[in-house]
Amino acid sequence: MVTITPFLWLDGDLADAVAFYTETFPDGRVELLSPQMATFEIAGQRFHALKGGPLYKFNEAISFFIACETQDEVDHYWTRLTADGGLEGRCGWLKDRFGLSWQVVPSALGRLMSDPDQDRAGRVRTALMGMRKIDIAALELAHRG
Repeated sequence: MVTITPFLWLDGDLADAVAFYTETFPDGRVELLSPQMATFEIAGQRFHALKGGPLYKFNEAISFFIACETQDEVDHYWTRLTADGGLEGRCGWLKDRFGLSWQVVPSALGRLMSDPDQDRAGRVRTALMGMRKIDIAALELAHRG
């Protein structure tokens, strides 16, 4: 069976990065960890990582999308992933302290933005554009008008 697994080229302390990711997600686990290579799993997704040095950097062309059901989940992942040097972006995007881009997005966003009433969907889109971390209650309020 063919599988596709994200492979992360990291600079710095590989063990620190693996611990950060596996501790951020409640089901995170380490399969293999050596000074140069690691295999770990978060949210059911396996990752390989290499301590490759500073030659290559992450950019926003690749991001990982975290689908959240509740505001508590959004808050948890946003807070953890922006901690210790992470950077907040707009509309639910952020970079963690290792430079990896993430989208922390509640399922409510898709539901509200796909409303066939274009006025409601437009108000949600406008509210979203003013947010960094997504606020479900604020989106619902905009949707209601």
